[in-house]
Amino acid sequence: MSTRFIAVAVLLVALIGSVYAHPRQLIVTSPTLKHGERVPRDHTPDGRNDSPALSWTNVPAGTQEFAVLCEDPAVGNPPPFVHWIVYSIPGTATGLPAALPIDGSAMPTEIARTVQGLSGFRRAIYRGPAPPPGKLHDYHFVVYALDTKITPSPNQPPLTRAQLLEVIEGHVIGKGELVATYDRPKP
Repeated sequence: MSTRFIAVAVLLVALIGSVYAHPRQLIVTSPTLKHGERVPRDHTPDGRNDSPALSWTNVPAGTQEFAVLCEDPAVGNPPPFVHWIVYSIPGTATGLPAALPIDGSAMPTEIARTVQGLSGFRRAIYRGPAPPPGKLHDYHFVVYALDTKITPSPNQPPLTRAQLLEVIEGHVIGKGELVATYDRPKP
């Protein structure tokens, strides 16, 4: 082998490794959530508890699927407390619609294979912010672009946050987040 070939191979390995070490910054937006602003009541148990619509752009080439987490880093045992896990979102998706099912009914057609994971409430649903009265909490809606597909077996229970992060380790090629806040007044 020539020295030039070896140098090119080393450079390619370094470039590919840097993609995984530094995922592309996804831009995460929502028609109802704004970065640094209060989560609307309809996305909390104080209202309708509907999951928010999310959109993402600046997706890297090679994205096979997406995963989404909503977590509160201020609480949990151990932190963060997980309010929502969604994975196996098709790589062609540009977001999630609002009000995903919480009763086991089918997902919308455009994301039919999508799975909701087990939240901190031990249920595979979205449950919005509900902090103790008088404390402002941050809620991180994190979107991961993956270079692989998560293929759960038919009888496999939904993944927890820890299980999801283990499965996607080394496969995150893009990541972005939207952070919103919520608090409840003291009685």
